Amino acid sequence: MLSWNPPLGLKPWHADWEACSVLTTVAHLPGSLFHTGSCSTPTQKKILMVTSILNSWQTDTLWEQKSDRNGKSNCYSLEIPRSRQRMDSLNQTTETLLYLSPVEVANLKEGINFFRNKSTGKDYILYKNKGDLKACKNLCKHQGGLFIKDIEDLDGRSVKCTKHNWKLDVSTMKYINPPGSFCQDELVVEMDENNGLLLLELNPPNPWDSDPRSPEDLAFGEVQVTYLTHACMDLKLGDKRMVFDPWLIGPAFARGWWLLHEPPSDWLERLCKADLIYISHMHSDHLSYPTLKKLSERRQDIPVYVGDTERPVFWNLNQSGVQLTNINVVPFGIWQQVDKNLRFMILMDGVHPEMDTCIIVEYKGHKILNTVDCTRPNGGRLPAKVAFMMSDFAGGASGFPMTFSGGKFTEEWKAQFIKTERKKLLNYKAQLVKDLQPRIYCPFAGYFVESHPSDKYIKETNIKNDPNQLNNLIKKNSDVVTWTPRPGATLDLGRMLKDPTDSKGILEPPEGTKIYKDSWDFGLYLNTLNAAVGDEIFLHSSWIKEYFTWAGFKNYNLVVRMIETDEDFNPFPGGYEYLVDFLDLSFPKERPSREHPYEEIRSRVDVIRFWNHFQIKLPLTPPNWSLFLVHCG
Repeated sequence: MLSWNPPLGLKPWHADWEACSVLTTVAHLPGSLFHTGSCSTPTQKKILMVTSILNSWQTDTLWEQKSDRNGKSNCYSLEIPRSRQRMDSLNQTTETLLYLSPVEVANLKEGINFFRNKSTGKDYILYKNKGDLKACKNLCKHQGGLFIKDIEDLDGRSVKCTKHNWKLDVSTMKYINPPGSFCQDELVVEMDENNGLLLLELNPPNPWDSDPRSPEDLAFGEVQVTYLTHACMDLKLGDKRMVFDPWLIGPAFARGWWLLHEPPSDWLERLCKADLIYISHMHSDHLSYPTLKKLSERRQDIPVYVGDTERPVFWNLNQSGVQLTNINVVPFGIWQQVDKNLRFMILMDGVHPEMDTCIIVEYKGHKILNTVDCTRPNGGRLPAKVAFMMSDFAGGASGFPMTFSGGKFTEEWKAQFIKTERKKLLNYKAQLVKDLQPRIYCPFAGYFVESHPSDKYIKETNIKNDPNQLNNLIKKNSDVVTWTPRPGATLDLGRMLKDPTDSKGILEPPEGTKIYKDSWDFGLYLNTLNAAVGDEIFLHSSWIKEYFTWAGFKNYNLVVRMIETDEDFNPFPGGYEYLVDFLDLSFPKERPSREHPYEEIRSRVDVIRFWNHFQIKLPLTPPNWSLFLVHCG
């Protein structure tokens, strides 16, 4: 058993329980601790015993099981307060999701079986392999789509999501499209004494319920939320100030995204006055080095907090030229105490746990939930009835299908696909808000635009969701108060919680304030991209092998032709055109004779030679280009 030690200065409240399993925790406990009691199934007996143990132990130690970054289970011990009230809030629970009668059990067919609980409307999948049974929710881990039988699977082991065609091998509970991505959470299958079948879900305690605090009355002006731009919010929390994801100048994603809104003129002063800054993940519309460079010139020691993700948020800090000296990497699911009234907790995303995070901020018992860009924040387990919630809404982050052509990718097909995807996202966000029932909801983290003239086609094609459209959809299905923010607008949480109709609850920016940007300093930032084109590295064609060998992606039957182009996607004079066979990571002159998927990628030369490519699964350490040039010399 491993012991978990909290970083110095942090109060050890509780650890992250996302994706944990009571059954695995139970497996680590001595068998002699269990007794049968009067529970009807072995699992229920064990859970009752674990609860009894937790409530009766006189020490402060709580057993916790948690999935690590590779999806493997580790067991930790953790110190928590002794309060009986707190211990009660940490009890494990079990829920029966579906019951099958003995007749239904006898009629189970080999392979995949679909079931619906008629009373709840929830769907489930059972997989039978002779005497073995596996079960899971019929709910895709990506965006909650429904699975159907995969007609392309002749072995009868996989299902396909109706939203984005993700595929799940139910015999292993592993997703096979995209390959090597996720595992589906398994349900517990138990047989009762009459040979009926129960599907059980084991629910761990929620980390935010540790040391619960009742909401206190807020004075007017005590808690204020000011929107700056995109995903950047300035929070006044008593006498402390906290800022989320400051992207306030420059582009994101090389030169692809630019700010839609004009930030308030005092944005830099606001950042400098912050007591702490939270940065959710490494994407450059949240981790903006141009913004942080301006900030670090004024205040290097400002406290910045990030989650302990597999892909470190600040992996490129040393190469960035930004001098920040007070970066704090904190574990997931633990309250970080700022002062007696203020604390926060960072949680991981269930779809991209290696990179994405979200945050709960609590002041005097009032919770503010910011899910940022998380596709399935904290695996779908989130606090309900928070005071204020914010999330992304716009869509359009992917280049698909705007940058694809040929085959089925006609303009009509792309337009319909984009329309359908945006509608799915709207419905998903509206359902999330309906389920969580926050007092106030704000759509944010979607106010960007492809403003560079060379991206005119993408700007016109890549239609994004309207925040007002989402807010109207939410109002149809719930009583949640919604807020579409404008730069510099401030929401007074105390006023809005007391009376949502209070005219002083939301202070709009002064009349005449510039809302939308109409100019961007393209030249200032594009010069850096253009300078990469003539770098000495690209005088040697062997840079291609050096780069792809470093990236390490291989053993996949895919062949790609890369073509460096000018602004209009015509071959760049003196540019490179080459094939990459990812099956053996070779660089053939011609396509192989075997059957293989094939893609042709045309990329503007300044973007592909500048773009750092450090995304998701690539190595953290960049290629050693200095050594490469020595060898070439």
